[in-house]
Amino acid sequence: MTRLFALPVFVLLYLAVTVWWRAPAAFAVIYLAASLAAFLAYAFDKSAAKGGQWRTSEGTLHLLALVGGWPGALLAQQLLRHKTAKASFRSVFWGTVVINVLGFVALCSPLGRSLWTSP
Repeated sequence: MTRLFALPVFVLLYLAVTVWWRAPAAFAVIYLAASLAAFLAYAFDKSAAKGGQWRTSEGTLHLLALVGGWPGALLAQQLLRHKTAKASFRSVFWGTVVINVLGFVALCSPLGRSLWTSP
């Protein structure tokens, strides 16, 4: 459960970025929607694994994490006890977390915002 420590740290980072650089509300919506989608994908995959049915690909799970669903994916991993044993999966997952958080900060920075907002 110590991995869940990443969630409050991210919330604090998100709040700091929002205060300093006024992150658009759309980012919160994206994180919430992607997290819900990721949590559901993990739940579906866990159920499919138990039932010997078609599984969600690891690539799909990583893509959901990369686009902002990593908080929901992390919760699902811990609460559902799914995808926690395979070291290679965990390594790629944490890589997607780092890339996503760095991307969020970069996009919200004054330089990043100047690239995607109109004058």
